[in-house]
Amino acid sequence: MSFHSLGLSEALLQAIAEQSYTTPYPIQQEAIPVILNGKDVLGIAKTGSGKTASFALPVLELLQKTSPAHNRFIKVLILVPTRELAVQIAEVFQGFSKKLPRKVRTLAVYGGVSINPQMQHLPGTDVLVATPGRLLDLLDNHALSLAQVNTLILDEADKMLNLGFEEEMNKIFALLPRKRQNLLFSATLADSVDVVQKKILTQPVKIEIEEPELDLDQIHQIAFAVTAERKGPFLRYLIKSENMKQVLVFVSSTRTADNLVVKLNKNGIQAYAMHGQKSQGARMMALNRFKSGEIQVLVATDLISRGIDIQFLPYVINFELPRSPKDYVHRIGRTGRADASGEAISLITPEDEHHFKIIQKKMKKRVEILESNHIDLHGY
Repeated sequence: MSFHSLGLSEALLQAIAEQSYTTPYPIQQEAIPVILNGKDVLGIAKTGSGKTASFALPVLELLQKTSPAHNRFIKVLILVPTRELAVQIAEVFQGFSKKLPRKVRTLAVYGGVSINPQMQHLPGTDVLVATPGRLLDLLDNHALSLAQVNTLILDEADKMLNLGFEEEMNKIFALLPRKRQNLLFSATLADSVDVVQKKILTQPVKIEIEEPELDLDQIHQIAFAVTAERKGPFLRYLIKSENMKQVLVFVSSTRTADNLVVKLNKNGIQAYAMHGQKSQGARMMALNRFKSGEIQVLVATDLISRGIDIQFLPYVINFELPRSPKDYVHRIGRTGRADASGEAISLITPEDEHHFKIIQKKMKKRVEILESNHIDLHGY
């Protein structure tokens, strides 16, 4: 199936092609026609399954049939749990909007920064991507109106409820017009999500995308015991001594990603950081350069990792372990795809040992930990 068969206009198809999207993901194949038909949707799909485009594309298409937003009367409201996700979704909408005949204005608003610039940018906004708390702050300041909202989207609803946003969400629901299209996306259909969907969705089309079972036998897992001080040099030693050409390195924070990239580049290893503070355009460009071999090492945080889809990736390195065993399995699952073998390497400090034992127990696989203190890292 191609995007041409989903009912999208030529302007959107051009924008899709420019952003190197070739074949729609399963969630996009199922959700786009349903949303274009004006139906409510309950979408159960993991982060990284392509769900942002699955609602962004049809919403932008539908907005072409409406007049531009007037003053502070927004047309589409998207509620999300975090600042990073708000920025990411806004960038996706902006990227797909560039060639549309009817210009669509998208704005992301979130807490932790001054409210005044956000208030100043609100007039004329069609699509507002907001965290619940900041949206209520803006409403208290009479900075916008929800009276003309025709589409409500909840993204990562399970995470929003886990973070305790239920009360804020109920206040927002009460202010919305009764007649509207509702789209709810969640990684799981937890009881709390079920309560919310029954409250806001009307005869929804349920779309559930199950992740294919990961074959861990195709992935050769190995770990190295290393002190925190030797981690950076040891990573560079691994990449150079094994002549690794395409390596995806996982870290736990944006700061670590940036610092690691600086050190790798200084040592002649071409690297780029992928995290939530990079623009969507910059991330797409880096990913394409990584796939083509122009960039040797991609250093990514878990927030971004689910959007990294590479068919033949030979190496994944856990520079830092993730918090959960599920995230560990997802990380190493970036390699060993499409019947190709892959290698997953973890760097384990003494502080990591207990957590790594838990990860192995959960995935029911033992990973050999090799000593590294005998390796001379001078010059790395």
